[in-house]
Amino acid sequence: MRGLARREFCLVLLRRMADLRPDLVAAALPRLGATRAEAHAAHTRWQALHHAPRAPRGLALRTAVLGPAPETEDRRFGDLDLEVRRWPLPLWPHLRWEVLSGPGGSVLHEHLVRAAGSPVPPAADGRLRVWEHVVADVSGLPGAVEVDPQVITRWEVRLPSGATAAFVWGLLQSVRT
Repeated sequence: MRGLARREFCLVLLRRMADLRPDLVAAALPRLGATRAEAHAAHTRWQALHHAPRAPRGLALRTAVLGPAPETEDRRFGDLDLEVRRWPLPLWPHLRWEVLSGPGGSVLHEHLVRAAGSPVPPAADGRLRVWEHVVADVSGLPGAVEVDPQVITRWEVRLPSGATAAFVWGLLQSVRT
C-alpha cells in the first residue's frame, strides 16, 4: 500500500504504546530509522485508510500493508471457520503480528504474539519482561486472571501477587502493584 509497509505499521502500533510507555517508544523510533513526524504521518495515513471509501477493509487492508502472511492456519471456533495469519515485524523479531479473521475477511482480533522458537525466557510472576512478554505468556501463569479494560488495543492480567500487567496490542507495557 502506498505510504505504508511493515516499518510504518510498527509506527502505527507505537502510537498507542506511547500512551503508557513514551520512553520505550522514543527509544524505538531510531531503531526503525524514524522520527516523531514520520510516526505521526504513518498513524494519520492508517486512520485515513480506515475512513476512505475505496480503501481495502479488514484482512485485505492488513495484507495490502503487510504483504502476504508467511504463516497461515485455519481455526474452527464452534461452527465458525476462522483464519489466523501472522507477520514478522522489524521492531520485534521475536514476535509476530497475528490477525484472526472471520468470513469475508472481517478482522475479529489482532495483536502481537510469541514467535515459534523465540529466545525470550518464560514469564514468571515477579519476572516479567516489558516489551518482550505477550498476553499469552502472562495469562498462562497459574492463578493469573485476564481482565478486559474495554479498550480495543489494551488488555490486563491480574497476577496472584496482586500486581497487574498492562498490555497494548498484546505486548507487555508495565507491571503495577
